[in-house]
Amino acid sequence: MASHRDAVPPSHRARTRGTIARALDTAARNRFFERLIKHTNNFDKVSWLGIPVWQNVFDLWTMQETIAEVRPDVIIETGTNRCGSAQFFAHIFDLLYGRGSEAQREGKAKGRIWTVDIEKLHDVSNPRITTHLGSSVAEETLASLRTWLGPDPGTVMVILDSDHNRPHVRRELEAYTPFVTLGSYLLCQDGVIDDLPMFNRNGEEGPRKAIEDFFATSPLAKDFEIDHERCERFLITHHPKGWLRRHS
Repeated sequence: MASHRDAVPPSHRARTRGTIARALDTAARNRFFERLIKHTNNFDKVSWLGIPVWQNVFDLWTMQETIAEVRPDVIIETGTNRCGSAQFFAHIFDLLYGRGSEAQREGKAKGRIWTVDIEKLHDVSNPRITTHLGSSVAEETLASLRTWLGPDPGTVMVILDSDHNRPHVRRELEAYTPFVTLGSYLLCQDGVIDDLPMFNRNGEEGPRKAIEDFFATSPLAKDFEIDHERCERFLITHHPKGWLRRHS
């Protein structure tokens, strides 16, 4: 008598094994990631040249790879915090473009950074960095940014790292994607809030949901694609679906 197993097509058994293997792999990766986050207190002691940067070091490495590849003239950042990330970007620009020129001292050199937050938590001073105090989605903030950029800012990259609740990030995506230039990127940070239950105990939805909303509903989304290879560069990331590349 034929067994039930014999009645199941080999292709179906192979797909089932593949599904189980992927589920186990995902569970193991998430378990390791949760332990790493707890062990490092969510990377809160990570610093760059002594300045708190508060970034997953795997993601930080992908950022510098992307900056070196795209070579932007400008990085726009929402969420200044202790200014560690902006300082990190500034030093990458120093390595790429040099430092000490008169243009840099006047804030006009290739490799400028504009960063905004609702409060000032740092005392960092760097000729490449311009800080703005206010809401990232306020019209006066966006108007100030447009003036600072000028009519020909060159290649522009955007990094969103302020308030991570879904409605706010959705508004940021609508406001900041138009600044991204062709072939460059917007990085929407901390979609991990929607992936790991440890970050989502109060039920609030975060950046990954906002990204999915953006692609489902925004006319601007037609010009962008998710760079999945960049998102999954080191298997674990705080920014699932976060690297958005402008292709048109």
